[in-house]
Amino acid sequence: MFIFRLLLKNAFRHRLRTLLTMVGLVVAVCAFGMLRTIVDAWYAGAEASSSTRLITRSATSLTVPLPLAYAERIRAVDGVTGVSWSNWFGGIYQSERNFFPQFAVDGPTYLPLYPEFLISDDQRVGWLRDRKGALVGRKLASKFGWQIGDSVPLKSSIYPGEWSFVIRGIYDGVDASVDENQMLIHWAFLNETMRARAAGRRSDSVGVYVTGIRDPANAALVSQRVDAQFRNSRAETLTETEKAFQLGFVAMSEAILLALQAVSYIIVVIIMAVMANTMTMTARERLAEYATLKALGFPPGFVVRLLFGESLLIAAIGGLAGVLITIPLAAAFAGATGSLFPVFRVSGTTVALQFGAALFVGLVAAAWPAWKMSRIDIVAGLRHVA
Repeated sequence: MFIFRLLLKNAFRHRLRTLLTMVGLVVAVCAFGMLRTIVDAWYAGAEASSSTRLITRSATSLTVPLPLAYAERIRAVDGVTGVSWSNWFGGIYQSERNFFPQFAVDGPTYLPLYPEFLISDDQRVGWLRDRKGALVGRKLASKFGWQIGDSVPLKSSIYPGEWSFVIRGIYDGVDASVDENQMLIHWAFLNETMRARAAGRRSDSVGVYVTGIRDPANAALVSQRVDAQFRNSRAETLTETEKAFQLGFVAMSEAILLALQAVSYIIVVIIMAVMANTMTMTARERLAEYATLKALGFPPGFVVRLLFGESLLIAAIGGLAGVLITIPLAAAFAGATGSLFPVFRVSGTTVALQFGAALFVGLVAAAWPAWKMSRIDIVAGLRHVA
């Protein structure tokens, strides 16, 4: 307890300098945590993907649809337990700023493949029975204040015309990694409407097939079997794991992600330099004190522990404050960006990295002045006594 009180007193001997150093540390820790959280959010879809799901799309491009007739042939492939499909709807709700993903899916086959979507039985049945019904995530419903029975008008550039859907169900994620910012509508209703409106254009075709498999270890083998069914056809396919499919979108922004990660570490290096300068100034000002301690018989290790303890104390306080500020800051950022990042939360790993980075800064900052003070000559040091 005595040592802690001594470290606390030493740390705040020059209050303004210590407080400014802590403010810099808090800003650095917050920036580091936010950048790491943004990177994590980019990878959230891939990390939350299931190892028992495969995605089949056109080998030419994701924008090229596949025939609906492929479903039965995929279902017959050995190792497949279920097949469903979905189309990107691309609707706009009120304004383009209100972006959120909408998928037209085959409800009876789609929901069994996504057990992470938790929905009550009555809402599930209500959605499946209503051809114009919509199933939305909890976060999306909370954002717009939607309730069961509300009508949601959408305009789509992919499927021309004005559309209106009635919310029949609100699902929750089984954990925080599940995207609760989606809207699911019925593919059959969309397909029949487009068949009537556009004389068959964009009808009887799907964007991607979602395939459930029995054994994740056979994902590559099942993927090859599926693609072999349609090799040399007019619409060849590319089948991959759901994680690989999601990472394909992430790869488009890989350069940005690398830049964000680099900046996060550069911030730590900068505050490390600031902290090292603070500890060097502190050691120089107390040169006579440390020399006196050594003259009184205190070993060099005691002086080293004082410097490291003071530096770590400042780093720990600043790091803890930075971590505590990051959490509400991330929540505010997620609210401001809407559905840009479906899952945006400060993970336990990020918190550990933040606090670990702060302590690392404290250790490195004290290393040089501690080494210098441990080797100080007593006579030379006592000359600085007033």
